[in-house]
Amino acid sequence: MERLRFPLWIMFGAMLLFSWQAWNQDQLRRDAEPAPVSGDLPAPSSPAAPAETDLPALPSVSGAEPGEDQAESPARLSAAPPVVRVVTDVFDLSISKVGGGLVEAILLDYPVDKDDDAAKVRLLSATPGAEYTLSAGLRAVDDAPEANHHQRFASELGEYRLLEGEDDLVVPLTWSEGGLSVTKLYTFRRGSYAVEVEQVVRNGGSEAYGVAPYVLLRRVHLPEKRSMFNVDTYSITGPVYYDGDSYDRMDVDDIEDEPLSETATAGWVGSIQHHFVAAAVPDGEQPYRYDGTVSGRTYRLSAIGPVQTVPPGGEERFFAQLFVGPKLQSQLSETAPGLELTVDYGIFTVFAQPLFWLLKTLFAGVGNWGWAIVLATLIIKAVLFPLTEASGKSMARMRKLQPRLKSIQERFKDDPQGRNRAMMDLYKTEKVNPAAGCLPIFIQLPFFIAFYWVLVESVEIRQAPFLLWINDLSSRDPIFVLPALMGAAMFWQQKLNPKPPDPMQARIMTAMPVMFTVFFMFFPSGLVLYWLTNSIFSTLQQWRINRRTDKAPGKRAAR
Repeated sequence: MERLRFPLWIMFGAMLLFSWQAWNQDQLRRDAEPAPVSGDLPAPSSPAAPAETDLPALPSVSGAEPGEDQAESPARLSAAPPVVRVVTDVFDLSISKVGGGLVEAILLDYPVDKDDDAAKVRLLSATPGAEYTLSAGLRAVDDAPEANHHQRFASELGEYRLLEGEDDLVVPLTWSEGGLSVTKLYTFRRGSYAVEVEQVVRNGGSEAYGVAPYVLLRRVHLPEKRSMFNVDTYSITGPVYYDGDSYDRMDVDDIEDEPLSETATAGWVGSIQHHFVAAAVPDGEQPYRYDGTVSGRTYRLSAIGPVQTVPPGGEERFFAQLFVGPKLQSQLSETAPGLELTVDYGIFTVFAQPLFWLLKTLFAGVGNWGWAIVLATLIIKAVLFPLTEASGKSMARMRKLQPRLKSIQERFKDDPQGRNRAMMDLYKTEKVNPAAGCLPIFIQLPFFIAFYWVLVESVEIRQAPFLLWINDLSSRDPIFVLPALMGAAMFWQQKLNPKPPDPMQARIMTAMPVMFTVFFMFFPSGLVLYWLTNSIFSTLQQWRINRRTDKAPGKRAAR
C-alpha cells in the first residue's frame, strides 16, 4: 500500500503547480496584455534619433567593410516624423515617413478587456522609452545613397482605408536621390495580419548600384511583472529567432553577452508576448545574415540579404513580410515556415497541437468553444474507453471485496506486514488491481495539461464565451460555480468506488474532491469544464459497471 501513496502525491503536486500558474495568470492578466488605446490613432510621439549602429552591417563586398555605416544628418531626424495612417478591417496602424517602417498598430478585433470594447490591443509603439517598431530597408555599397530606415519617404496621401468590397490595399511610399529611386509598396489583405513589403529599386544613374535588402525589429525590453509563484510560462515576452530548422526563444541578457550572428535561409526574427507576436520575415529564397544585439534596454533583431547589382537604367525588386497581430495558427503557418511555433505549448506540444486541431474542427461545426470542449472530452473518453472500462471493472470487483478486506484488517490488526500480505494474496486470487482507482486520473493527466496549455496559449480561445456567466473560457469562473459542480461530481464518483484499505490513502482520496475544487478555482473555466464533463461521464460509466457487477453472482461478475 505504501507504494500507492507516492503517485498520489505526484498527482497532487502537479495540480498544485498548475494552480499556482493559473493563479498568476489571473493576477497578472492586465500586466501581460498590451497597452489599451481608444478612439482614433494618434500620431506617434517623436522618438529619439536611432543610433547609427542600428543599421545592419553590409555583407563583405568589394568597396565596403562589414559594419561600415552611413552617418545620419541631424537635420534629417530633427522634426517629429509624420505618419501615414492605414485602416483595414483588422488594423489601424501608422507607417512613419521617416524610414517607412511600421511604428503603431491597433488590433481592431481584440479588446484588452472583454467588458470594454473601446480599448483595443496595441502592438508596436514609437513612444520614447517603449519603442517597438518593424522596418524594411536597403543598404548600399561604396557610400552610395541608400533608402534605409532613417531616410525620409514621401506619400501622396496621409491616410489609406480598405473599403467595403475590396480585398487588398496597396500603400506606396517613395524615396529618391541622385538618380536613384525606391518605391516601398505595402500590401494589406482583408482579414490578414501579414503585411507584404516590396521594395522596387530603379537606377537612373550612369553607374551600377550595389544594394542589399534588410528587415529590422527594434524593441525596448520591458520585463513583465513577476511574483514568487510565476514559473515563466504564459507571460513570456521577448525576442525569438527561427533559422529555417529550429525555433529559439532568446533571453535578452544572453543576447547582450553573446550577440546573435548566423546565416540562414527561410528564417525570420520576431518578438512575442502573451497571445501576440510581431515578426519580420525576409525573402525565403535567399540566404540572409541574422544579427541580434542589445543596447541598454533595447534589443535589435535584423536580417540582411546578399548584395545585388542594379545596372544603369535597370530595376530590382526585393520582397519581405511583416506579421503584426494575434498568434492565429493558420495565418502564422501561411506567412512563414515555423512561425506557428510562437504558439508555445511547452513539452506537451505532442498532445496540445492535435487537441487544438480537434477543438478547432469541432468549433467550426458547433460555433461555440465551450461545446467544442465538451465534445472533445467525449471523444477522448471514447478513445480511452477500453482502459477506463477495465479500470472500472477492477474497482467494481474490489468494491465487492470490501467485507473480506475488512475481515482481514480486523484479523491482522497488530500485524501490518501480515495484513498487507493477506490483502495482496486476496487481490491476486480475485484478479483485482488496488491501484485501479488512480489509473483513470493518471491516464487523463496528459490531456489535462494539454487542455491547460491550449486554453492559456491559444488566442483563438481568448475571451471566448460559453453559456450564461461563463464569458471567457481562458480565465477563471468569476463566481466559482463550475469548480463547485466539478467537486460535487468527483464526490459522487468517489462514492461509487471502494474505500482504500490503507488509512493514509483513504484520507487522501476523501480529501481529493475538496482539494481539486480549491485547485480548480484558479484554473481557466474551459479547463474546469473539461474536467467536469469528464467526471460526470466517468461517474455514469462507473455507476453502470457497478450495477452490472452487483447483479452478477460470484466470479461471473469478474468476467
